[in-house]
Order: sequence, then structure tokens, then C-alpha cells
Amino acid sequence: MSGDLSRLAMTVLQPGYEGISTPDWLRRALGEGLGGVVLFARNAIDAQLVRQMRAENPAVVIAIDEEGGTVTRLEVQNGSSFPGNRALGVVDDVALTERVGRQIGRMLAELDITLNYAPDADVNSNPANPVIGVRSFGPSPELVSRHTVAYVNGVQGAGVAACAKHFPGHGDTVTDSHLALPTVHASREVLFSRDLPPFRAAIGAGVRAVMSGHLLIPALDPSMPATLSRTAMTELLRGELGFDGMLVTDSIDMQAVAAMFGHGEIAVRALNAGADAICVGQGSEEIVYEMRDAIVAAVRAGELPEERLAEAAARVLALSEWYGAQAALRDKARSDVDEGVGLAAARAALTTSGTATLDRAPLVVEVNTRFSKAVDAATPTGITAALTALLPNTARLQLDASGELPDLASDERPVVLVVHDAARHDWVRSTVTRALAMRPDAIVVDTGVPAPPGAAVHVATHGISRVSAQAAAEWLTQ
Repeated sequence: MSGDLSRLAMTVLQPGYEGISTPDWLRRALGEGLGGVVLFARNAIDAQLVRQMRAENPAVVIAIDEEGGTVTRLEVQNGSSFPGNRALGVVDDVALTERVGRQIGRMLAELDITLNYAPDADVNSNPANPVIGVRSFGPSPELVSRHTVAYVNGVQGAGVAACAKHFPGHGDTVTDSHLALPTVHASREVLFSRDLPPFRAAIGAGVRAVMSGHLLIPALDPSMPATLSRTAMTELLRGELGFDGMLVTDSIDMQAVAAMFGHGEIAVRALNAGADAICVGQGSEEIVYEMRDAIVAAVRAGELPEERLAEAAARVLALSEWYGAQAALRDKARSDVDEGVGLAAARAALTTSGTATLDRAPLVVEVNTRFSKAVDAATPTGITAALTALLPNTARLQLDASGELPDLASDERPVVLVVHDAARHDWVRSTVTRALAMRPDAIVVDTGVPAPPGAAVHVATHGISRVSAQAAAEWLTQ
């Protein structure tokens, strides 16, 4: 195997890995030119871990999903210090969004992380969307565009590369691409007027990377998901939108594409489509070398032009070089601590109706709530934890779709119903209706995309984060 060709193939790979220390195989791969690594909470991320990787390959692109709100890798234990995109969109203060982006960038600069797989630039036009929801700034292309630009400016102003995702737009889907291939049934005209403006705006703002979405969009390509479609990746993103930065795939172990082809074939097809970096979240030694060998074999067989592979590798290295040139910005950002900005944003995002003051420990009934997988399910988090800190002896009851409501009418404690995405789930709304029939004085707190408030007291946080929970608890006990 040609060393140069093998190194080019390694340069375009961005795997994750298991464990809390750098595995031997990953160190070896970095020494062989592995161009990227994506970090997850499971990796126990700290500066020493990053230093070890850079010692093997100083040019490595170290990436992470640190959106804020629902998606955090650095603050999984207690929740993010930032309220997430929908909350920022509700406040609609672009200066505030840029401040939040800058502080997220500062966190990554402290760890010497190259690339943030954020912001989510999807327009959440479908309220039934199961995977975007509060990760989007909102349902309007104009709103999402201006906050995408502000977030990009914040992160990149801190000397860390930002990445607009999930191109061409994951907002109008009812399927989670982690589980199956979503189809976007929109005309080309609707795509251009609704879904593409935030990406166009991000490109205009100089975003260094774009992430593809595993989406079947028949108006663009009736046979292949966008990640594997030259029409979407090269003709549209490169040609019509003029993006010349690094194009990274969403994780290719997601079932939207993994159900179609093996890792090696996906990597080759994505590169042929126009991708520059292949992300595989559940990476391993076997998978990395399988992809490398498939890419090399495809070049030798004439199925993947060597010029296309060289171009992809050059874009990965160009992003690394850009990062290297931003050291002064990162130094400045590290000392620019804006500690209260996340909580301030979360407080500003609260949408309330009615008035309430909890003066004693309530019963918190959690309906469809979402939690960090890194925290034991029995440990109170979210609204319950925030209320417990203010009102000791706060009690907790968790309900899923099969759970039965207790007799709330005979309970003398105040009742707080904490729900998630009531707008998306009939069973959540019916549970709330039954609870309010028993206890008309119950308070409803929605942490996701809320249904119209029907309760006497309704609080919407528009996101899941530590600061969103704190803001809601403060309001409930004011």
C-alpha cells in the first residue's frame, strides 16, 4: 500500500472511540495520519487527553458536539450551563446568542479542541420532529439564520471552528436519522426558501465546517440520502451555495445510512459525493482500518478519483491550519469569562402564564422527561433537582406512557407537572389533562416544545439544561 495514499485516506477519517483514555490503536492511527477524532462524554474529556492526541499528530482535528442545552459532552453530569438554541431563539437577542457561543467556544479553547459540531442550523418547521425540536433556534428561516450567524461568530471569535448542521436541513422530518432514513417531502422551492437560508447565512459568515444530514430529499436526489448524494453535497452546497470549507458527514453508524451499506462503502460514496471528513461516532480499530482500506482500494480501482481524496484531505488540513492560526483569539477568550450569561439567557427565555409561589416542598410528577445518560436514573436532575435545592424534601414521581397517575386530589402537597415536548405527544397532554382535573392548582412546566398553555400556571423553559431548570425553579419559588 502506498504510504501517501494510505495517509490521505487516514486524514479524512473522524472516529470516536470507547474508554476514558486514548487506546493504543488510536495513538497508532494518529501517528499514521488519522486526521480527526470526535470526543464524547464517555471519554472523560480533559486537557491531558487532548495533549496526548496532539503529541501523536499535532494537526489532528479534535471535534465535539457541544451545542448547549440538550446536547452537551462536557457537562453531562449536571446539565449544560447554557440553555440551548430554542431558548436563545425565544429571547431573540443576537448579541446574547453570540455571547453564549463565545463562552461555549471558550470552554473548548480551554481544552484545545479544534471543532465544535454546532450550531444546529435546522429550521424546526415540523412540530412533530423527534430529533431536532429544541436543538433548533425555531421554526422561522429568518430567525434561525440570524442566530446561526451569531452563534458561529461567537464560537469562531473564540478561536474554535464552528460547524453548521444538518445540511440541507433536518427540520421537516418525523423520523430520527439515528434510527431510520428520514424523508423530506418538500419541493426545491420550499427547500431554498425555508431550509437553506441558515446554511447560506452561515457560509456568508465564514463558518469553517458544514455537517451533512442523512436525509432523503427526493427534490434533490430520489435515490440517495444527502450525505451520499453528489447533487446535494457538490452541486448544491459547493456549487450553488459556494461553500469551500470542510464538509463532514453526520455519524455514518446512524441507521439512516448504516442500514444501506457497510462502513467502507459509505466512506467511499460520501467522498465521491463531496464530503471531506467521515465521522463515525462508534469508532474502533477494525472500523477505522476497514474504511482506510476501502478508500485506498476504491482509488486504485478507479472508483474514487485520487484528486477528490487529495482535495478532501487538503480541506481537513486547512481547517487544522486555520485553528492553529487562531491562538491569539483563544488566549483572549480564555480570560474573557462571562460566567452568568447562560443563566441570564435561561431566565430571559422563560415563557409563563399565571402566577405561582411554592412556599413548601412539592410533589414533582415527571412526565416524559429526558435526562443525561451519564447520571443514574434514580438521581434527581432537571427541575426536580433545582427545586430540591430551594425546597428540601421535594418528592419525585416519574411516569412514562404506561405509568398510572396516583390520586393527586388527596395529596396535600403542591403538585408540579414537569413534561417534555407536550406538543409532540398525545399521551403527555392527556396525562396533564387528567392531572389537572384532579388538581386544578397544579403547575405545568414544559422543558421541550410546549403545547399551548391550558393550565392556570404554565412555565415553558424551551430547553433542557441545568440553567433552564434553575431559572424555572427560581420563578416558581419567587
